[in-house]
Amino acid sequence: MSKEVQSSGGTGSSAGIIDARQLGTPKMLLLGLQHMFAMFGATVLVPALTGLNVSTTLLFAGLGTLLFHFLSKGKVPAFLGSSFAFLAGYWAVAPEGDKALLPYASFGVVFAALIYLILAAFIKMFGTAKVMRYFPPIVTGPIIISIGLNLSATAIDSSADNWWIALVAIVIIIVCNIWGKGMIKIIPIILGVFGSYLIAALTGNVNWQPVMDAAWFGIPIHWGDTVFSLFGKADMSLLLSSIITIMPIALATVVEHIGDISAISSTVGKNFIKTPGLHRTLMGDGLATMLAAFFGAPANTTYGENTGVLNLTKVFDPRVVRIAAVMACLFSFSPKLGSVISCMPTATMGGVSLVLYGMIAAVGVRNVVENRVDFTKSRNVIIAALILVLSTGIHYSAAGAIAFTVGSVTVSLSGLAVGALAGILLNAVLPGKDYHFDDEKPDDTKVNFQL
Repeated sequence: MSKEVQSSGGTGSSAGIIDARQLGTPKMLLLGLQHMFAMFGATVLVPALTGLNVSTTLLFAGLGTLLFHFLSKGKVPAFLGSSFAFLAGYWAVAPEGDKALLPYASFGVVFAALIYLILAAFIKMFGTAKVMRYFPPIVTGPIIISIGLNLSATAIDSSADNWWIALVAIVIIIVCNIWGKGMIKIIPIILGVFGSYLIAALTGNVNWQPVMDAAWFGIPIHWGDTVFSLFGKADMSLLLSSIITIMPIALATVVEHIGDISAISSTVGKNFIKTPGLHRTLMGDGLATMLAAFFGAPANTTYGENTGVLNLTKVFDPRVVRIAAVMACLFSFSPKLGSVISCMPTATMGGVSLVLYGMIAAVGVRNVVENRVDFTKSRNVIIAALILVLSTGIHYSAAGAIAFTVGSVTVSLSGLAVGALAGILLNAVLPGKDYHFDDEKPDDTKVNFQL
């Protein structure tokens, strides 16, 4: 067994921390493989739910992670995988995974990534606390709740395809998350998918023909799925609508990013909010998301699953995570693997989604409760009420959006966009603001969309 000393990633006590430099190449590769499998289930679930390509998703999870490490000076042991928070945006712009509309959704994600870059610039210029005052829990909490609620009908419809298979996934996830130990507790989503998928296969509810027909090797980028395929033939109304629909989601995921970086800082024992700086990690996450979206992959986010692996192994060397990123890139060149994911029963995805979307809403509730938002103040009640009612009410209305015409272009504002804008504006103008972001202890955001 290797000598236990302080890792290059931490500054705290050396007790129990393993220096990855003394593990040797074989063990480093094994640890990298473990990180890849930790992110794998959740990362491939997003394309399975949205209709995006699994191989493309894996490629840009790997490339995005490497880009993030480059921009954060190789100091933060974070892995970037598919973001669940953007599911609402993909479903709003491209219902049922409409292949013709998915590039428009990706275009909206490109612009959502700009929010990261703008905030990174502001944080560099003015400091974290001054920027975060505009995104307090009274705004981000209800927005996150709305994301989960707006997705709920989709989960029910998918589960209704076969409720027994959906229930298998739900039960496994609950049992593993509540009573599981070690890695079992960290990967309940993967186990829920695997268990439900297995039951579906054993009962003859899976068509394996696409898997048998798929090639072992193929190029993971498909031109028709990219944003570039829209050039010269794009519908301007759809482009604007996708931007306005999806951009507000970044307000919630930025806070999630801060919460994840805080969790990694706590695990490693080093404040990454200050060094290399939140502006660098936000820029890395934003550019990784933008790169992925351009080529038809989901938005990226820092993964809580991999933070759990860090905590279990006590190996904090960012090089191990970069090995996992390279492995993800290599796996992306196997279409057969993507076919296995694509053949997943609708009910399996529905059962997992039922828990996942509910957890997203619950994260929003937790964000409000744990930050002790004072609902005896009328300003807070008004802000939360308008965000929730506008976001969900417009989404489930007959029109599904608020549409207006600017010149010859019709723009549709989703409920989430209207609710987020209303919340930010009201928080800015109403008196009585009492939220202060502490970059010495930035974990007060308490946002993590991973189960």
